[in-house]
Amino acid sequence: MTMTTSDLPLNRIILGDCVEALNHLPTRSIDLIFADPPYNLQLNQELWRPNMTKVDAVDDEWDRFADFAAYDRFTRDWLQGCRRVLKETGTLWVIGSYHNIYRLGAILLDLGYWILNDITWIKTNPMPQMRGVRFANAHETLLWAKKSPKARYTFNYHAMKSLNDGKQMRSDWLIPICSGAERIKVDGRKAHSTQKPEALLYRVILSSSRPGDVVLDPFFGSGTTGAVAKKLHRHWIGIERDPAYAEIAARRIEAIQPQPLESAVFDISDRKRSAPRVEVARLLEHGLIAPGQTLYFQRDRSRAAQVKPDGTLLCNGLEGSIHHVGRSLQGGSPCNGWEHWYYETPAGELLPIDTLREEWRRRYLE
Repeated sequence: MTMTTSDLPLNRIILGDCVEALNHLPTRSIDLIFADPPYNLQLNQELWRPNMTKVDAVDDEWDRFADFAAYDRFTRDWLQGCRRVLKETGTLWVIGSYHNIYRLGAILLDLGYWILNDITWIKTNPMPQMRGVRFANAHETLLWAKKSPKARYTFNYHAMKSLNDGKQMRSDWLIPICSGAERIKVDGRKAHSTQKPEALLYRVILSSSRPGDVVLDPFFGSGTTGAVAKKLHRHWIGIERDPAYAEIAARRIEAIQPQPLESAVFDISDRKRSAPRVEVARLLEHGLIAPGQTLYFQRDRSRAAQVKPDGTLLCNGLEGSIHHVGRSLQGGSPCNGWEHWYYETPAGELLPIDTLREEWRRRYLE
């Protein structure tokens, strides 16, 4: 039986234990998971600032475990549940600190996940190290993983590049911690001790999902994942065992009124990456490239290659695909041959062969 989104508790908070709740969700039904699990970072003593005010540390019951073995069992259980509900094309993000991220990473790999990146969230306004016995902890780590080494997945590369002023987004993200008006408070106190900034979830969700996808957060807390997902027109599901947190999150998300969904506005997918594949041979068959035609690498006429009838290139005795020969000319660096090989127009202009690929798509696919 084919599973549809109507089979899921979309845009709802499931109240209860995350492992049990995950076991009741359909297999391979979730596009993206963001998990902010307990860090197991209990302090052994109270901390005080120089002005003798007490540090509001994480001392919640949900962050207490008897020992590392108990924490590892819990981690394995919820990560296995996430793996079952995640689509083959889906990805998982998990965030942690030095207290737990290495244990999380090892268990991820043991379960068969394939880590795509580790992202360093650099806090512009971190809490100081009050005792002065160690460096101040100014970052947290996010692991981004897919289900297996060969699994296809969503990555909106060009959207993240645009978000980063036209430059390739790196794995170090400079984002302030949640504070000021964004920090939810109840009776003047933090509603949740580890509320994450919306800017962090904005990058996570924008980078690795599309409008209409289902985003799951098994440790929903104050609902940051749901709030950002709603603004970006993704469906969301939250799992939270604390009724007070669930109520805070529900009120927060209910108050959000996203802009109307217009596909032309909210669709930021990489059209080139998702477009139908085209081989050089198709261009040869339809006369857009001629057998024996000369192509030039990165507009450099001194680095020329001839197109063989089967679509491979011959360059100074080296034979291979447009990508393979280009990689060799770049000293082994990855090369997208469509963007680096140029052909000469009748007017003498050099244009990337990618323009010929787009022409083929317009003629034969539209």
